[in-house]
Amino acid sequence: MRMKLAMLGMTMLAATSCGVATSPDVTESGRAEIAAALNNAVSQGYPGAQAVITDNGHTWTVTAGVADLATGRPFSGDDQLRIASNTKPFVATVMLQLVAESKVELDAPVERYLPGVVHGPGIDGNRITIRNLLQHTSGLPEYAAEFGAPPKPGQVAGLTEQVRWGTTDTADVIRNALTAPADFEPDAQWAYSNTNYAVAGMVIEKITGNPVGAEITHRVIVPLGLRDTYYPNPDEIDIRGPHPKGYTEIDGVRVDYTSQNVSWAGAAGAMVASGADLNHFFTALLDGQLLPPAQLAEMKNVRPTGVGSTWAYGLGLARMTMSCGNELWGHTGGLSGTVTYGGVVLTRGRAVTIALNQDLMDDRSREGSRALDAAACSAT
Repeated sequence: MRMKLAMLGMTMLAATSCGVATSPDVTESGRAEIAAALNNAVSQGYPGAQAVITDNGHTWTVTAGVADLATGRPFSGDDQLRIASNTKPFVATVMLQLVAESKVELDAPVERYLPGVVHGPGIDGNRITIRNLLQHTSGLPEYAAEFGAPPKPGQVAGLTEQVRWGTTDTADVIRNALTAPADFEPDAQWAYSNTNYAVAGMVIEKITGNPVGAEITHRVIVPLGLRDTYYPNPDEIDIRGPHPKGYTEIDGVRVDYTSQNVSWAGAAGAMVASGADLNHFFTALLDGQLLPPAQLAEMKNVRPTGVGSTWAYGLGLARMTMSCGNELWGHTGGLSGTVTYGGVVLTRGRAVTIALNQDLMDDRSREGSRALDAAACSAT
């Protein structure tokens, strides 16, 4: 979830030496490639960066910069992160489990499950399917625009103090968002919209009678033993376990934005996880531990996105082609204070999570994807 629209110049930080803990299977050149990418992110202005890599059961980390500018503390291997839109694969997994249980039909209209909810100018829930929601082909307008007036340069996009600290009602947000016209006819094209997953979360809640976070917990988090992963309660503002500080820039000043109520992100991006847990989740998902073969195949049935030739999107799961030709299956995410990239290179048995503890920074926003590329392609 990208909630940052405008950023001003950042104070540049010198690159720091990287902390490295590795599997014995990793070559010195492989470590150096990843370390160089993370140090480059720090040299471009990010406070800190971390790569958590799981190679065939061995988890190791590389870090650069700091997790906390005030204390100088580096990232640690068990740090919890706001994973933002990496929440979407969890939500899609739950929805596809419900499909496997014959409680939802992928190509059924949303109207069947949420009567009267998905309607607006050019928007008809009878013509938008569950598949459209999960694959971002519904044409629903982006709900982030509903959080306030257009942002001033350097401000968070619509995140007023009330939204940052208060609890957001998803139904109200969707109702307001759908007063805007549809972006396009259902299935006519692909366009990323967090509204799709806010609505998908509502569908899950309507079908199960439980909060979407509760369904993710008992269907995914508990079975996989993800000890550092959770879906926050509606009133939570702090991260429960050890974590890096998350920074953003407002009016040209870098500020600590770690504490915030992410109920506004909801099913589109509210979750917290460690890098090791996110690696475990993606590995288990793609190994068939969470979905039957038919539903996993649907999740991996991608379509072009128009975001270059290297990014294609399935149902809550992206296929990213790296510079070396390796394909990484996963997702990316960013909200105020953090950017995360996660996924698995199936041909190598390698899972990767990259974390930056400041949100996207104008022309320097590519540094995280470069670090991801290095981790996916480096030698072992």
